[in-house]
Formats: sequence, C-alpha cells, structure tokens
Amino acid sequence: MVQAGKSLQNSPVTQTQEFLSVAGVARVMAIAPATLRTWDRRYGLGPSQHESGQHRRYSHEDLAKLLHMRRLIVSGILPAQAAELAKQYTGPVTHIPEMEPALIRDDVVTSLFRAAYGLDARFLEASLNKAICDEGVIKTWQEIIVPLLVKIGQEWQRTDAGIEVEHLVSEIVKRCLHRVELTEARNTRPVLLAAVSEEQHNIALIAVKAALAERNIASYYLGARTPNEAVIAMVSRVAPPAIFLWAIMSENADPQFFRNLPKVRPAPRILLGGPGWDREACPDAHFVDDLASTCEEISRAVGL
Repeated sequence: MVQAGKSLQNSPVTQTQEFLSVAGVARVMAIAPATLRTWDRRYGLGPSQHESGQHRRYSHEDLAKLLHMRRLIVSGILPAQAAELAKQYTGPVTHIPEMEPALIRDDVVTSLFRAAYGLDARFLEASLNKAICDEGVIKTWQEIIVPLLVKIGQEWQRTDAGIEVEHLVSEIVKRCLHRVELTEARNTRPVLLAAVSEEQHNIALIAVKAALAERNIASYYLGARTPNEAVIAMVSRVAPPAIFLWAIMSENADPQFFRNLPKVRPAPRILLGGPGWDREACPDAHFVDDLASTCEEISRAVGL
C-alpha cells in the first residue's frame, strides 16, 4: 500500500521479461539510486541479471523483493530485518506496466531529514502540515513522507544510531495525518479500518484514514492491535460498506479471520493491505498495494 507509482500486482505475467536498470527501479520505487546500491552491497538485494559487457539489471523477482522491503521499512521494520524478510518473499511475478515516474521532492526530503537529525520537531511538523494542506495526503505520502522514512531507516542502519529520530518522525507524521479532519461525510455508513491481531505498525493505516477524510469518506478507525472480537462486533453492528485489514507481520495475518467475518447485507468489500498477508493462501481476497489504490477501491465500495 505504501509504495509510490501504480501497483504491479494487477497486470498479467508476460512471456517477455523486461529488465530494469538501477535508475529505472529507483524511479518506480521513489527512492534514490544510492539507496538501491546500498541495499545491494549491504543486504545482497541487488540485480540478478547480467550480460557480458553490460550493467546488471533487475528482474521482476528482484523488484518484487525490493518493493516488499520498502513496504516493511515504511511500516516501521528495521532495514536489516526487512531485508531478511524480503529475501524470503515469493510473491507473484508480474509484468511491469507502463508507469508514470514516481516523484521525490529531493529538496524537501533533504531539508526534513536534516531537521529530523537536528531534532527540530517544530519545523518537521509545520512542514508536513503545510505539505498535506497544500498538496493533499496521497501526494505528500508518496513524494515526501515515504522517501523520508526510507532515508531515515537507511541512515539508522548505516550508523547503528538514530532510533530516537525514527520514533520522533513517526509520531510527528502520525500527528499530522490524524489532524486531517472529515468536513461532511459523503457515505452514510462508515468504512472500517483495523490493524489486526497484535499488529503494532500502523502508520500506513493512519495514512488511509487521513486520505479518506480528505475525500469526505467517513471511517471507523480501530487502530493498532485490534482484537479480532472488536472487528467482528463492529461488522455485526454497522455493516460497513468496506473493510480494510492491515498486517505487516505474517503471524498476524490469518486468512481464516477475514473469511469468518459475520455475513451482513449488503456484503462489504474486504480489502487486505500490508506485506504480512500470504497472497497464495488468500486467492479469494482483494489486495491493495498503495495508498492511492486503497482509496480508489474504498471510494468505489461506498458508491463514489
């Protein structure tokens, strides 16, 4: 959900594989080429394809692992742990569709990065509030917040210091996103958002709540570590038109949970987000891979 650019999961696999350069992958993922080279050198998550006399290039499998790692880092997982989980990732290999290059506001991200390591909380909060107000939640998330969190995670791993910076920035980002208020609900029945089971990393879920509020779509936000019983009770009581369940860690993503939700009418659109879900174990589920597509699916579910 948290990646910039269009989803790779919705396009069919083709016979011809398109291999990408470092610059091409960096554009798709909205990170700096230097970050990709660092991940290659430090974690072994580099391009696997090589022809004599040419630079190595990334396959679809390579890109899938990198996108998985990026989602984990943005969701609060340490880079080293995220890399180990990404190496084991065996998600579907898909054709890479035509993409608009993902933008990174280098000047803004660099400025916020320096402010973060200077512990200038006031500047960070004011800058993010202004960006959200001027350009909206989705654009700010994709072009500023995600690149900033990735950059901080990379620096943390490089220096083995800065845990206080990551926590400071995460709390400021959450505060700014929570500040986005619903003005007039366009849907009569709110949608339901929850980080299931013991899932504690919920910053991306808060971004969904904020982006929906910006569209005047009302939601019940149950937050981190939502007990299964709470989701079941809410579905029974309010029959939400859409249910978004978030899980980073696989131990929190039990497919039986969403399959056993109460049957209500009209039937809600159930969406799964986060890298914890095993797609092969959930062929009957609908997955969303970024903030924009999540909001689009929910908007359709509520009839907007």
